[in-house]
Amino acid sequence: MGDNNANGAGDVFPILGIDHLEFWVGNAAQSSYYFRKAWGFSEAAYAGLETGVTDRTSRLLVQGECRFLLTGALDPDSPIAAHVRAHGDGVKDIALRVPDAEDAWRYATAHGATSVMEPTVTEDEHGKVVRAAIATYGETIHSLIQRTDYAGVFLPGFRPVEESVDRSVGIVAVDHVVGNVELGKMNAWASYYADVMGFTNLVHFRDDQISTEYTALMSKVMQDGVGRVKFPLNEPAKGKKKSQIDEYLEFYRGPGVQHMALRTDDILKTVGELRARGVQFLRVPDAYYEEVRERFSDLHDEVDVEALRDQAILADRDEEGYLLQIFTKPVVDRPTVFFEIIQRHGSRGFGLGNFKALFEAIEREQAARGTL
Repeated sequence: MGDNNANGAGDVFPILGIDHLEFWVGNAAQSSYYFRKAWGFSEAAYAGLETGVTDRTSRLLVQGECRFLLTGALDPDSPIAAHVRAHGDGVKDIALRVPDAEDAWRYATAHGATSVMEPTVTEDEHGKVVRAAIATYGETIHSLIQRTDYAGVFLPGFRPVEESVDRSVGIVAVDHVVGNVELGKMNAWASYYADVMGFTNLVHFRDDQISTEYTALMSKVMQDGVGRVKFPLNEPAKGKKKSQIDEYLEFYRGPGVQHMALRTDDILKTVGELRARGVQFLRVPDAYYEEVRERFSDLHDEVDVEALRDQAILADRDEEGYLLQIFTKPVVDRPTVFFEIIQRHGSRGFGLGNFKALFEAIEREQAARGTL
């Protein structure tokens, strides 16, 4: 696998964190309205015709350290329009902030990455940004962004947007980003992250761990050298019926980002606010909470199982602590992209104890869509 790429010599591909996630969408103005009104983001920057950009409109939304860049096409023949036509609204760029974009690009391309953009410097009165980009699964890319010499709102070419209303629901950061890849390709992409970016395999979930009566999948969680960035990679596994990964690959027309986990410090408050604003979540049967009550019996003063049940929030624990999580229904027309809300109390896991209940809930939604 090449999991120990760093060979104990330090982080070969230093990453400061996820800089932003760029969505290519059919209508950036309406997507911005949705994420501001329903999800509590604020619009912080804009680029478009008014700023001299003639082929696209981009709107930067911010909440805590989480940044979404929503980009829509102005030209019907542009790559943005083609991407939306093929995949629907989805994530094009998982942009990574790095201390040295040219070094990162050179290391990645020397170790097997396909270059999408060579290191490029852009400047304005606020300083300069160095950007490069490499390809990953499907049509997804990783921009490599060095902004140590930049004091502007986002990138050169963007103008700041002042919002006077704080609509925050308590999202503080992106916890992890999950990619769905084709059958038989999970190990290849895990090796890619190990070889190209020095990632290590944090955990491997087998199909017998992530399965129901009808469907199964396999997953490997890759993380960077210091654990700031985590990318679970899923592939379908054989089952009696079509898995959620198969459904995604069919409707997205190939590999791509399945969901993004957004971290909060108060999941009950965050989910309550999101529900009040119209966000829809998956729900597991009430019987699930009897098991939670048993597993958390020693933490009854800290974990309010009834409150979790009321909001349909899942709970899991391991030797390091526990986590609380919940998953939305798809947030786009196709059954593809969705979100997870997660609150961590020591646990660095991904909710293994919740997988069966969660996937059965997803299967009920698939059955309603006629795609199971």
